[in-house]
Amino acid sequence: MSKAKIYYHDIGDYLNREEKLGIIQKFGSVENPDMSWQLLQPNEHGDWLNLRDDVFGEFIPLRPENKDAIKSNSFFTITSNGIKTNRDSWVYNSAISILRNKCLRSIEFFNEQSKAFALAKIASPKIEVEDFIDPDPKKISWTRALRYDISRNKKYNFKEEKIQKATYRPFFKQMLYSDRELINDPAKIPQFFPSPTTENRVICVSGVGVTKEFSCVISDIIPDLELIGKSQCFPLYYYEERTKAAPSLFDAANENEHIRRDGVSDFIITQARSRFGERVTKEDVFYYVYGFLHSPDYRSRFSSDLKKMLPRLPLVEAPADFWKFSKAGRLLADLHIGYDDFNKAPSAEAIGVIVRGEESGYFHVEKMRFPSKADKSKIIFNSQIVVENIPASAYAYQVNGKSAIEWVMERYAITTHKDSGIKN
Repeated sequence: MSKAKIYYHDIGDYLNREEKLGIIQKFGSVENPDMSWQLLQPNEHGDWLNLRDDVFGEFIPLRPENKDAIKSNSFFTITSNGIKTNRDSWVYNSAISILRNKCLRSIEFFNEQSKAFALAKIASPKIEVEDFIDPDPKKISWTRALRYDISRNKKYNFKEEKIQKATYRPFFKQMLYSDRELINDPAKIPQFFPSPTTENRVICVSGVGVTKEFSCVISDIIPDLELIGKSQCFPLYYYEERTKAAPSLFDAANENEHIRRDGVSDFIITQARSRFGERVTKEDVFYYVYGFLHSPDYRSRFSSDLKKMLPRLPLVEAPADFWKFSKAGRLLADLHIGYDDFNKAPSAEAIGVIVRGEESGYFHVEKMRFPSKADKSKIIFNSQIVVENIPASAYAYQVNGKSAIEWVMERYAITTHKDSGIKN
């Protein structure tokens, strides 16, 4: 049997569905002489399209590649996915009062089901959890972990201290009930943010296999798994429980309960200091990573690699270039974390009814929108307020396919979850 041959015709990037179908319709047939074909040959990695750059493999990985992560030849000693709840509508909300009430309600219902199942099991030993529990999605969101805990007759307890801030999507924070009982997979995030007062920063990058172009964003609070598309998170610090580790004189303690460790590896700080001088700190390297990940040249040349692998970075040759990336990364980090505190663009202004103070309903918004798809110079906040004269440059910087403004407009809206009926 002869091997198949695969031919490919590229119709262009950044086209919507209608534009693609229009181009195909014009060709009419694959035999159209205007339709040029390219014979594809896979490379050693099995890539047929968007071939990887061999240079990328020579760079230093961000993620540790062996089990002995402390001694790994990588930028970081530890990494984690963002937190995966499997019940976002129940454990996230912008209003603490709603979050508290719905978590209390679901925990109370779980405990009722657990107690009732234990009694039913006595009467009918062969009864299965699946056949017993109430599947009403307005009472709880069942997962395999919760059903397993029912089978063990476990009881849950509400913990007020587990209400923490989290970055749910770029430039959109919510309150999260972070207790392991209601979180399907916290990954290693509890090591990055063990308490609501923990100070830390994590660089979150697109995970392997995402369809959008590579993006990264930084957070100083818990990151969600879908913050930036299967988020892979690299921390400045991570924390170990004091009871699980023997503290040394050089360990930094956090509230006497946790010992702070460096997320940046000893390997990379040794490399950096040998090239750029002894005054380089692990924090400088951390911001170098954030700065370099924003390099347009890097993202463009290695776009195919970044869709198939986690980032690998070089250490630049010249000390001046290292410090440029590190300082730029620090400035970007401060901007992306502290965006709420920055002044508005000088030209932008809110117009409408004269503001008479925060009267009831005046600033109420259901969903912000543009006047049209073509006009993004204005935002219709509600029936009384319009923000206008927004500069086009405000939309240039994008994270995971959208500008910061569009993330805010999309997420700061009133929504009701279809299954649970929970309003956010």
